[in-house]
Amino acid sequence: MRLPGAPTVSPDGRTAVVAVSRLEFAADSYTSQLWLLRTDGSAAPTQLTHGWHDSAPRISPDGRWLAFLRATKAAGSRAGGAKAEHDGAPQLCVLPLAGGEPRRLTDLPLGAGTPAWSPDSARLAFSARVPAEGRYGTGKTEDGEKIGADGEAPRRITRYFYRVDGLGFLLDRPAHLFVADLDGSLTQVTDGERSHGDPVWSPDGRSLAFVSEQHDTWGDDLAADVCVMPADGGEIRALTDTTLSVGLCRWAPDGRSVLFTASLAGEGRVDPVVRNESLWSVPVEGGTATQLLDPEAYTLAAPGGDIAATDRGVLFTNEHRGAVQLLRVPFDGGTPEVLLDGERQVAGFGVAGDTVVATIAGLADWGEVYAGDLKLSDFSAGVTALEQVEINATAPDGYPVHGWVVKPAGDGPHPVLLMIHGGPFAQYGWRLFDEAQVYAGAGYAVVYGNPRGSSGYGEAHGRAVRGNVGEVTATDLLALLDAALAEDDLDADRVGVLGGSHGGFMTTWLAGRHGDRFKAAISERAVNAIDSFQGSSDIGWVFADSLYGADGGSFEQQSPLTYAGKIDIPMLIIHSEQDWRCPVEQAQRLFVALKRRGTPVELLLFPGEGHELSRSGRPSHRVARFDAILEWFGRHV
Repeated sequence: MRLPGAPTVSPDGRTAVVAVSRLEFAADSYTSQLWLLRTDGSAAPTQLTHGWHDSAPRISPDGRWLAFLRATKAAGSRAGGAKAEHDGAPQLCVLPLAGGEPRRLTDLPLGAGTPAWSPDSARLAFSARVPAEGRYGTGKTEDGEKIGADGEAPRRITRYFYRVDGLGFLLDRPAHLFVADLDGSLTQVTDGERSHGDPVWSPDGRSLAFVSEQHDTWGDDLAADVCVMPADGGEIRALTDTTLSVGLCRWAPDGRSVLFTASLAGEGRVDPVVRNESLWSVPVEGGTATQLLDPEAYTLAAPGGDIAATDRGVLFTNEHRGAVQLLRVPFDGGTPEVLLDGERQVAGFGVAGDTVVATIAGLADWGEVYAGDLKLSDFSAGVTALEQVEINATAPDGYPVHGWVVKPAGDGPHPVLLMIHGGPFAQYGWRLFDEAQVYAGAGYAVVYGNPRGSSGYGEAHGRAVRGNVGEVTATDLLALLDAALAEDDLDADRVGVLGGSHGGFMTTWLAGRHGDRFKAAISERAVNAIDSFQGSSDIGWVFADSLYGADGGSFEQQSPLTYAGKIDIPMLIIHSEQDWRCPVEQAQRLFVALKRRGTPVELLLFPGEGHELSRSGRPSHRVARFDAILEWFGRHV
């Protein structure tokens, strides 16, 4: 499996560079290298770098240099045997595109972030987390030995948002902005407790725009603002008014405004969840931000969505009924032009002038690179895929439900798995999906879709579940399942259900409320008890009230654990020990409740993994997870 990322395009539009990652089972890890492509398709892609993990390529505006991030395999040795202090963290490198060796510009304790070139190609700006003194490997004993994490001083917590799954603690390693010259000189241009993310240069090269939390209640809400400051350091000025949660920002070509994506932040912790991330513009010299897209109809794709400002408008990746489109939005708003559409997903893009190069994931590949309609790569050569067939259902209240089924080869009737996505504000879609392919390849018909609560169908579709998540979502999921079971080659007497995160929540809910429909269940990394989730999850402090507590919703009534006493079908609970999004206590409480009841239940715990196990965990753990799922359903379905 080779997965191309977002391309970067040379200023003349003739070449593109893309990072291509793959699983490396021998090292039980992931590796990534950079590949060069000709946008006229005149030559096959060629591998440009050979590092262990090269990513985030950016071609300079003059076309001479390629900046990228390089991470080493693990802490190791440099030539001559001297141990590299910060091996393993991604560091900023530059490579002459005319030929030569890459040169490393940084040696930062926690690594560097994605670089952005200055317009004159002389400097690079980026964001990097800076450890507090004595933390994250910077502390030493009196004998000069490095102090490990378990020997550090205690942390004093004063704000809600102090940690995040997959990263760790935030309060003692804020992200700051740096500017690097090509000679390797490095200047940190921000400081303090607040974080500053993903800088971009103004067209004249004098200023940086970025996203930061400059308001007094930072860390206690989800608000973030578009900010600007001189590129050499100085006063930070917020352009927005702290009513928005800003994601990405880019300068308009004329330098008079900053374009950005944002959703409504709400008042404090009230109602910020399940919101479309729309496109906005704000004047640099001050003024009111203007929304350029209808927030009900359009939302930035997640994860990996992006925007880019061109002379003809703003490019925007948009979720739409399981697809991810590439839109061009007029600078003054209005109806966007659809540049790329269809039963596929735009996974990333780069642009130079009129040349748009996009990585697009389809129904039979993991992602290929295109220049317009011209396919430039064949990274998924040899991949075979079972057909993904669209199905449409109608819920009892008349609401339409959209989804898909992937059937195994051969005649049925096939056993069936109902698979439920996380979020809930996320979407399954038009692309090759490893989960569906693995289960269908093992002989199951896999049914999955986007019930109310999902993204990509308008904001109202997502917000329809607030305050009544389990009941509303179950109505749509069962309607979708019934529509699939209407086919003669699916066996309605052999149905299993599974899902992770919100999908795990719904799996436990369905097992307790509609267990007669299923032979067995697998609940992964789930929210099972909202009361403890509120305090133990990294996002529980805001997520619980906004999603489950909306409009007088009751945590007890909406918690799947409340109905554990009605679960009689065999259940496998899968969880990661280091999951901070849905902490392991959520699995433990369900396991004990079912064990006490006498329900057939097993708990599979993965060490060293967080919430993203199924997508980015160790390859060996991902395989072990698939093996366990297939064994469980093989035993019970």
